[in-house]
Amino acid sequence: MKRLFDLVISALGLVLLAPFFLVVAAAIKLQSRGPVFYRGERIGKDGKPFRIFKFRTMVADAAAAGPGITPRDDPRITPLGRFLRRFKIDELPQLINVLKGEMSLVGPRPEDPRYVAHYTSRQREVLSVRPGITSPASLYYRREESLLVGNSWERTYLDVILPHKLEIELDYLQRATFLTDLELVFKTAFAVLR
Repeated sequence: MKRLFDLVISALGLVLLAPFFLVVAAAIKLQSRGPVFYRGERIGKDGKPFRIFKFRTMVADAAAAGPGITPRDDPRITPLGRFLRRFKIDELPQLINVLKGEMSLVGPRPEDPRYVAHYTSRQREVLSVRPGITSPASLYYRREESLLVGNSWERTYLDVILPHKLEIELDYLQRATFLTDLELVFKTAFAVLR
């Protein structure tokens, strides 16, 4: 049932959002050189890597100029990128990943391989399901960038934020149902629109 829901919603979403995607793509191309999409590597179900689709929100060579996560006031983010990130518009192309079966609408957020390497065996349980566009941890940490400040922001991410996010995800996996997933989709939409 979950996969069918993912297929229907992602296909419908991509069709309905196609004109909006074209506008966003044109705006990205007008503002800065480089591709429209960011295709970073993430770790998916059963530890398999895949390329995530996001609208590009940083300068074209951002990967060469900095880390895999984004601290507060990261100079690599374009002005349009800040707007896209604030309203989570940059995440919408992940509907392509959902359609392809690499992601689900709801599930633990996919992580960069360099941070998955730090998972404990218990934390790796989040890799037993498809990663999602939204999750309880992504709602809790929807302003994560604001917490990543100073010179030790990556240490803060690895020692504090990431373990807490994984605890939230593991707790959710224990009680997840189709109805709780549906509730989370609506909570996410409400949080973004608010």
